[in-house]
Amino acid sequence: MAQLTEVFVGVDVSKDILDVAVQESGDFKRFANDAAGISRLLEWLAPLAPRLVVMEATSTYHRQALTALVAAGVPAVAVNPRMVRDFAKSAGQLAKTDKLDAQVLALYAERMQPPVRPVRDEQTRDLAALVTRRDQLIAIRAAEQTRRKTAPETLYEDIDQHIAWLTKQIQKLGKKIDKRVSGNPDWLEQFEVMTSVPGVGESTAVHFIGSFTELGETTGKQAAKLLGAAPLNRDSGRRRGQRQIWGGRADVRRVLWMATVSAIKCNPVIRAFYERLIAAGKPRKVAMVAAMRKLLTILNAMVRDRTRWRDETAADAGKKA
Repeated sequence: MAQLTEVFVGVDVSKDILDVAVQESGDFKRFANDAAGISRLLEWLAPLAPRLVVMEATSTYHRQALTALVAAGVPAVAVNPRMVRDFAKSAGQLAKTDKLDAQVLALYAERMQPPVRPVRDEQTRDLAALVTRRDQLIAIRAAEQTRRKTAPETLYEDIDQHIAWLTKQIQKLGKKIDKRVSGNPDWLEQFEVMTSVPGVGESTAVHFIGSFTELGETTGKQAAKLLGAAPLNRDSGRRRGQRQIWGGRADVRRVLWMATVSAIKCNPVIRAFYERLIAAGKPRKVAMVAAMRKLLTILNAMVRDRTRWRDETAADAGKKA
């Protein structure tokens, strides 16, 4: 009896087209990146029974196809484009076309076999979009407020009107976010658990709910790695380089960093941990990263166990994660 060969598929995604390559057979086919095209893609893949389908995370263009594949039971994952490009260079593939990109993705699927992760449902994606949009408007408002300080007086009225409009839009988005969270019992419980931690505000909590759904579903170490909060070694021979955090979900990590800054001031457990590292001679940035990871580990354990903050048990929660 012939041994069955596992099938690995790469999908190069653009706004309108899905270019699909099969590693084993070398087959290549194009589909429209819309509902009808994705339906034909699923029909084409069905007899192949792929072991893994890999596509690049390309803004929003990959989401419909990825969601449909996962819903149909096809093991599929979107990966960081930079990782795939580095892989292509290491394989000597410097040329770049849609067909070559799909073939590289198929080879990447076979050689690297990245783990399949849960796909956020539409409700969670909508919440993440609202939170992201609010952050964008807050950043624009901050820029306008800074711009006003150096603008000529003749522009004050125009800038003030824009700031007032931005403030109203930010408030509207905030109400929409609050309504979404309060209308979902599971989200509301997670929100209340996270905001019970001194230093963790509402913005941090909704960022985690919308963009870091693995929180509470994995170990503390895995959560830190996914977020890019785990220091990476930079050693070579006798050289011992400085550990650095890199990769992961920068937007959520940035929010966690700000929460850690707040927690160092008002959270007795995080403050004591940070001050102990400083007293031991650790650089402040190193101590900050360690405190951020400590806070993440505690949040992960609390969300997992659905427990509220208590000073006397927070440290234990972090250790058990």
